[in-house]
Amino acid sequence: MSEMTSLLDGARNGNAEARDALRWVAYQELREMTHSDMNGESPRLSTGPTMLLRDIWGRLSGDVLDADRRRHFMGAGAQAMRRVLVEGVRVRNARRSAARREPLYLRDEVFEFPVGVEIDVLELERVLVELEAFKPRLARVVELRYFAGLGIQETAAVLGVVPATVRRDWTFARGDLCERVGH
Repeated sequence: MSEMTSLLDGARNGNAEARDALRWVAYQELREMTHSDMNGESPRLSTGPTMLLRDIWGRLSGDVLDADRRRHFMGAGAQAMRRVLVEGVRVRNARRSAARREPLYLRDEVFEFPVGVEIDVLELERVLVELEAFKPRLARVVELRYFAGLGIQETAAVLGVVPATVRRDWTFARGDLCERVGH
């Protein structure tokens, strides 16, 4: 059994140390893969966070893992992806003069915003932090759907709720985000 399989099994069984280690592994891999992207050396981020996370899943898993293990990884990876993207934009902007700062726009694979609406990473983070303060589950649904690319069923399984709840939360969150984040 690979280290990744062991961590996933531990996280699935409620082992806090395994869950934290899994998040750390996902974070480190994401950070490594996006480092050159943040400096404009690679177009990978323009394909969206979901594809990047799936690429990392393929690198880390090492062996064929069942859907349940994949869901746990994607859940941890969604949080790591969010942190890496936000941290990367902040670091990139800190290195530039105020006049040269540019937002990082991500491709919309999930929200299905109207054509021409772009998603600025820092603006999305600001809105998600606000959302977490009064509706943490809605923020988690956005994290899982957008940053990990999980479907309704998978998101429901990770959150331990029924799919109808995820659909309702997603509809509300998507409308709110389109209004507040889209440019």
